Amino acid sequence: MTKVKNHSDIILDAIADGVFTVDNQWNITFFNHSAQVITGINKDDAIGRKCFEVFRANICQSTCALKETINSGRNIIDLPVDILNNNGHIVPISISTSVLKDDNGKIIGGAETFRDLSIVEILRKELASKYTYEDIISKNHEIQDILQILPDIALSGSTVLIEGPSGSGKELFAKAIHNLSKREGALIAINCAALPDTLLESELFGYVKGAFSDAKQDKPGRFKLAEKGTIFFDEIGDVSPTLQLKLLRVLQERQYEALGSTTTSKTDARVIAATNKNLSDLVASGHFRQDLFYRFNVVRITLPPLSRRKEDIPFLVDHFIRKLNILKGKNIKNISGEALNILMKYDFQGNVRELENFIEYAFILCRENQIKPHHFPKELLYSFSIRETEDIKLASPLLHQAEAKTIIEVLHRYNGNRVQAASDLGIDKTTLWRKMKKYGITYP
Repeated sequence: MTKVKNHSDIILDAIADGVFTVDNQWNITFFNHSAQVITGINKDDAIGRKCFEVFRANICQSTCALKETINSGRNIIDLPVDILNNNGHIVPISISTSVLKDDNGKIIGGAETFRDLSIVEILRKELASKYTYEDIISKNHEIQDILQILPDIALSGSTVLIEGPSGSGKELFAKAIHNLSKREGALIAINCAALPDTLLESELFGYVKGAFSDAKQDKPGRFKLAEKGTIFFDEIGDVSPTLQLKLLRVLQERQYEALGSTTTSKTDARVIAATNKNLSDLVASGHFRQDLFYRFNVVRITLPPLSRRKEDIPFLVDHFIRKLNILKGKNIKNISGEALNILMKYDFQGNVRELENFIEYAFILCRENQIKPHHFPKELLYSFSIRETEDIKLASPLLHQAEAKTIIEVLHRYNGNRVQAASDLGIDKTTLWRKMKKYGITYP
């Protein structure tokens, strides 16, 4: 006999959002039609089972939103999470939770509604993909010009020199060139600034058993490991003159000798070098061999600092938030406009790497779903405060007078209530406090 639905069931089955309810033992007691569609699980298979067995979200075993609501009595609204549907596909959704009570006000379970964000995610990815190439994220015209010719550079097999300040992403471009080159071997990297000459030489060329006291067995060098692949010299400008001469021979003759060996080995490894220094200046000052420079400088790529590509900061921040959500097991949604404004005004001497460090620091302190200014390290906030002071000195005094007058009028309107005044002005209360201090505004 077919069970007759009550009016509530009919209404809940008609809405586009998924809805399910649980009892105090986390058993599903209701599962609407949209919940079936989004999860791919039939209602009859869901009811009676534990919610975490059916609704497989990335927060189920750690920070279950429904459990938090039932324990605290506080509703959760539009929390972004991912679930694994019945076909094994990840589906982005937003969830809202509330408690269920009987006529006496006793909690008898909870209810969760969820909305499929797949279309929103597709649109976001389409926008992001427009400015993403391999792992390189940029809409800056200088970077985009490089990306246009990167496939041609990769397939050429030529030696590449990548110049750019520390933290600007030189290793990402080296990786992209290697991936696009379709070479059979691996990408093998070595940081030339991190090792003294003796270790660097053995790391590059390897050694044979007995070459020195600790050489108990043969060890292949990076050139050997990069066979049919790519060897990436990071910070090539820090290599000593002695090792420069040995590298010159390898690049000229495509052969080398392992330490302690009398046998010459050949290499077909593709060479990519990177430096945060200007090699032309090092050549002029006598610190870098001119003939070696010409060997490296077949194709040169120069990356701009982040201070010249600030239009990329919002995209990079979004990328780091998504990356860190996965690594840290958090669900931070975005960054506030005021916090983003602080980043946009910062000079970023450490470039993209420094930006990522700031976002990771904010992740440690952020217990909300949005990164705000007070989550940033003090040095960033201090730098922003100094920059804002300099901007004040440069700006028009008439503009200052107009802003101060507006703040005073709004404070009068709300009888000095800073929270209401800040909301009316469309700024954070800490920004209002800072502007009041800047203009010498006091209000009882």
